[in-house]
Amino acid sequence: MEQVLNQLVEKLRKAHGERLVSVVLYGSGAVGEHDAKYSDWNVLCVLSEITARELSASEEIFRWWRERGSPSPLLLTEREMAASTGCFAIEFHDIQPHHVLLYGKDTVASLVVDDSSYRAEVAHDLRAKLLRLRQKAAGMYSDADLLRRLLLDSISTFCVLFRHALILHGAEAPFKKREVIAAARERFGIDPLPFDRLLDVREGLLKPRQVEPAALVGAYLRGITAVIEAVDRLEKTGDGR
Repeated sequence: MEQVLNQLVEKLRKAHGERLVSVVLYGSGAVGEHDAKYSDWNVLCVLSEITARELSASEEIFRWWRERGSPSPLLLTEREMAASTGCFAIEFHDIQPHHVLLYGKDTVASLVVDDSSYRAEVAHDLRAKLLRLRQKAAGMYSDADLLRRLLLDSISTFCVLFRHALILHGAEAPFKKREVIAAARERFGIDPLPFDRLLDVREGLLKPRQVEPAALVGAYLRGITAVIEAVDRLEKTGDGR
């Protein structure tokens, strides 16, 4: 994958020239948890300005990148990054400590993340993802293959959000998914079984058909709800950031 990332950087350099400030790899690929079946390669492209010219110059590159199975890079100016940490506190709390600089200057390391709405953002995202999960699960509950895939696709997002719930509670917040689940069990009292079984499938320790999703979904939803309630309590006590 290193060769493909180098190709991406070279294409961005040719397209944007001196306007390209930096290219940053973040997410699972930057923390050593990338899974070819379930993970994307996430890239942040920082430019000195973003106009119609930059969008046009990026079109062919982004199409080429999507054809390799990952979403288009994020486009931000350096000024936008500094101004948007409050809106995207979750994202920048993830990117800042674990990112790989592929090109240019490290525009992420010196950011000061605005935590004024951090608790509210974590609570919102947890609830929104839970509602979406319920909505989808209700439409495919009797189809084991579809339900299993839904749970497998969702666990990465919930591990990220559980990590931020741990941060808000002042607890140790690891990046590895299994360590996050263990910490959430310790701090919030969740049942780790459904999460661990899904991670077993993602990591190839179990075959998908060895996991019956309908047997997991109840405890899975209860675990998510327990974390939401823990984050909600911070608002009442005033301990949230």
